[in-house]
Amino acid sequence: MAGKRSAEDDPASSITALPDGIDERYLVPALIRGLDILAALSGDQRSLTLSEVAATLSVTRSSAYRLLYTLSALGYVAYDNSTKSYRLGPQVLSLGFGYLAARDLVEVAMPHLIRLRDRTGWSSHLGELHGRDVVYLARVATRRSIASTVHVGTRLPARRTTMGRVLLSGLPETEIRHLYDDASLAADTPPTNLADLLEQLAEDRREGFVVQNAAYEPGVASVAAPVRDMTDRIVAAINISAVAMFTNDAELNGALKTEVVATAQAISQDLGRHAAPAPASPRQSSTSQL
Repeated sequence: MAGKRSAEDDPASSITALPDGIDERYLVPALIRGLDILAALSGDQRSLTLSEVAATLSVTRSSAYRLLYTLSALGYVAYDNSTKSYRLGPQVLSLGFGYLAARDLVEVAMPHLIRLRDRTGWSSHLGELHGRDVVYLARVATRRSIASTVHVGTRLPARRTTMGRVLLSGLPETEIRHLYDDASLAADTPPTNLADLLEQLAEDRREGFVVQNAAYEPGVASVAAPVRDMTDRIVAAINISAVAMFTNDAELNGALKTEVVATAQAISQDLGRHAAPAPASPRQSSTSQL
């Protein structure tokens, strides 16, 4: 005769909602409880006492202690003797980094780029920094008959393009100085010296996006924003490329900028970064690049 089932053995009592259609006969309640503890410690309250864990999971203190002891032994939970509370342990990071490393950047970004193209009507792109160049990793072409023709694999000068400037703005000054010097900038388009370039990138960093219009490629306007990983490091950039005659500075700095920034933040969140506040108010710009 089967023994009486307690509430602690009921998977449906998990604080984490189970998907519909799950056959509970094959679930392991203790494993669910352990994952519930990790979820609870990942929330707003980053540390919990034994009593708080037991109350959160609706289990006895002895059951909660066994779960915490197991997680602690494996490194997923750490005990703070000074506060008599538990917090996440370093081993949790190995799970997160392993998951994120398995997700290809293009794979993560592509659905967002498609939606960005559909919402704005313009081609959307993903790029990353390679030395002084930005390399295009993905492109979702506009459905309009007139469009720019930048393809995947294209390399463009970083400091003259919107995505490139966004990517350069994520580098420390020492790396910028390693990439550029006054001699390498003097014969090119502005900024023509390192001091001006550093000032421009500092402004780009404060803004959190770059808007320019028809400077690098005549007739092409562009808006770009950074993609960040779970450590808040800029790992890529996205942009849209519009035909300059079919848009204007107000739209570029308004609705189009809002869409690009929101898309970059959504991709960043999928890469593990927590939601970030909206960037500073848009600046007016009369020149741009692809």
